[in-house]
Amino acid sequence: MAEDAPRTHQAWMRVLHEIILPAAQEHHGRIVKSTGDGVLAEFSSAREAVDWARSVQDALLQMQAGGGLEVDPIAARIAVHIDEVFAAADDIYGPGVNIAARLQEYAEPGGIVLSQAAFGLVRDSLDRPTRDLGLLYLKNIPDPVAAHALDPIEQPLVRHFRHAATLPSIAVLPLQNLGGDPAEAYFAEGIVEDIVVSLASLRELLVIARGSSLTLSRNETDLRSVGRMLGVRYVMTGNVRRTAKRLRVAVQLIDAESGVSLWGDVAEGATDELFEMQDRIVGRVVTGIAPHVRSAELQRALRKRPGNFTAYDSTLQALDCIHSLEKATFFRAREHLDRAMAEDRNFAMPVAWAARWRSLLIGQSWSDDPRRDTEAAAELAAKAIELDGQNALALATFGHVRSFLFHDYDVALGYFDRALSACPNSPVAWFLSSGTLSYVGRAAEAVRHAEQALRLSPFDQSLFAFYMFLGMAHYCNGNYEEAVKAGRRSLSERPAYTANLRVLSAALSALDRQDEAAEIGKRLLALEPTFTVTAYERTRMPFRDTALRTLYKEHLLKAGLPV
Repeated sequence: MAEDAPRTHQAWMRVLHEIILPAAQEHHGRIVKSTGDGVLAEFSSAREAVDWARSVQDALLQMQAGGGLEVDPIAARIAVHIDEVFAAADDIYGPGVNIAARLQEYAEPGGIVLSQAAFGLVRDSLDRPTRDLGLLYLKNIPDPVAAHALDPIEQPLVRHFRHAATLPSIAVLPLQNLGGDPAEAYFAEGIVEDIVVSLASLRELLVIARGSSLTLSRNETDLRSVGRMLGVRYVMTGNVRRTAKRLRVAVQLIDAESGVSLWGDVAEGATDELFEMQDRIVGRVVTGIAPHVRSAELQRALRKRPGNFTAYDSTLQALDCIHSLEKATFFRAREHLDRAMAEDRNFAMPVAWAARWRSLLIGQSWSDDPRRDTEAAAELAAKAIELDGQNALALATFGHVRSFLFHDYDVALGYFDRALSACPNSPVAWFLSSGTLSYVGRAAEAVRHAEQALRLSPFDQSLFAFYMFLGMAHYCNGNYEEAVKAGRRSLSERPAYTANLRVLSAALSALDRQDEAAEIGKRLLALEPTFTVTAYERTRMPFRDTALRTLYKEHLLKAGLPV
């Protein structure tokens, strides 16, 4: 319509009078009214309604195939719902009408969505599978509606404008001051301000400005209404309470579409350490919200058809594949990342993860051309920074690639400083920087960085890497017992992580626990049969310190790994 209104209107009138109206008469229904770019139709049974919907979609496809329209093909989305209505001569009214209108938005172009009420009556007569959409939370409909999709066998040839990244949105509401003390109110406002700034620095959430959320009543309890008013998918709410010499802050992350609580946390501290407590709370909240939003968004993405994925959806699916560390699944991550980068060429997140994917590919010895993948990792990491110079993930990934793959340690450390300055609450920046600090012999700092990553995100999908880097830091610091503890934890998270198997076998050798070291060495060789210590030292051993390299090599050989 925007490109050629007269001819598009003419084409729509033809569809209306040659397809939609005759089909309604054939199936004993009536077109109650036209809504400009759609129609509201009424039928005496669910079966007649579904038969009409299918005949309309089939006729539209035939018209498209025969070149019957002079404009871009017109595709319809149709929803069918059964309910009582209030009828007038030229309109029908009732909640069911609104439900049908909202369900239509969930149909594919050329597809049909059936409410559970309609689906239950016609399911036996459908001759092809349907797709369960689960419970849908429809705008201005108080209760969720179960629905099923009857997708088109042949997709209409309509032009789709590319989705942008479409980041999930969140509003941080003012914390309720349960004590009434003005000092607590200032403290609560300071926490909210810091949370908003820190969430925004993660670069994977659209965070509503604090000024907008402050306009809401502090007593607003319907968080679904809040979500609609602010146009956000998630809401963080909470309260502050003083008890004697303690201050207690409770927060919750709410899905504003469903009203379901996704995560909650409570933090307490002494009233004489307000600033330290504020920093601690902000860190916990920011790193608690991000992974739970990511998990919820992944579940949303998995309910969509691939043609509807945004760049962000595809990136989340890639992360799920990467973190599995199962070879076949891991390789599928590249397809998701490539799709995300094609979908939104200005989105830094999939570009940075594509670089990280290649560094893991090389580290796992899964690359069939390490030189090519090393160069690709460097190019992608640099491109991510070019797209977003303040993105902590991009900066930290570039630093790790320069350090691990190119042994360019000083440059890497500079980029890690930039990453932690851009987002001090980025667990990825903390644990990747720990690795480089270990490589250059700053082991005590490396331990602190890995521990900070674990404090920030104790349930992260990358815990296997967190613990591996912690174990490496302890090994480099000569604390072999702690290295083994961390290595065992990494092993329990992902048994196939070969970087951890190398560090763990070396730490066990250092403690003269030869049987255990040999057992870990056998696990490594089962996953990487061509591994030799000499080849590893020449190509992938990351340590800059000569004495540390020699010691590590001796411990690997002592574990029974081949020369």
